[in-house]
Amino acid sequence: MDTEDLGAIREQVAEILQELVGIAKLGKGKLVVVGASTSEVAGERIGTGGAVEIAAELFAGIDRIRQQYGFDVAFQCCEHLNRALVVERDVLERLGLTEVAAVPVPKAGGSMAAVAYTHLSEPCLAESVQAHAGIDIGETMIGMHLQRVAVPFRPSRRFVGKARVTAAWTRPKLIGGERAVYAPQKNDQNQESHLCQ
Repeated sequence: MDTEDLGAIREQVAEILQELVGIAKLGKGKLVVVGASTSEVAGERIGTGGAVEIAAELFAGIDRIRQQYGFDVAFQCCEHLNRALVVERDVLERLGLTEVAAVPVPKAGGSMAAVAYTHLSEPCLAESVQAHAGIDIGETMIGMHLQRVAVPFRPSRRFVGKARVTAAWTRPKLIGGERAVYAPQKNDQNQESHLCQ
């Protein structure tokens, strides 16, 4: 990819993440999982043509939005590292995540995870996370790292480079039956009382 295409990738991922921030209400204390195939971004089959230059542009676009809104990011490794995730150590400790031992490199972990590992302040690998939202660039299968219940999100921009993008945000499980209320109610003097016994 030429310099102009690389710059476009940074802006494309930032645009998608900005849109997800709005719908998922992401901010401090929220966790976003990112899965990215740099091969797919370049127009190749996943796992065949990883590129750290592409990963660096993706990281820059993601990090710009992260800094603006204050959420945390977990970068998913490839299947060679069992889809472990690169996170800051303070995120691992704050969330009580299980640490696993490896250093992602482009051929075992993937270019995106390898670049994230070199750019974070105190990187480590978490075995799994339960993120509030996620972006999947190139069909890397991030669903295993989302909280239940995942709500599919269709961003306006559907591709980063040549890679198809899917995204999701999560909501709490709705519990209860016909009497359940899911949003605060205004005090209504005319409502009948149906207390649980």
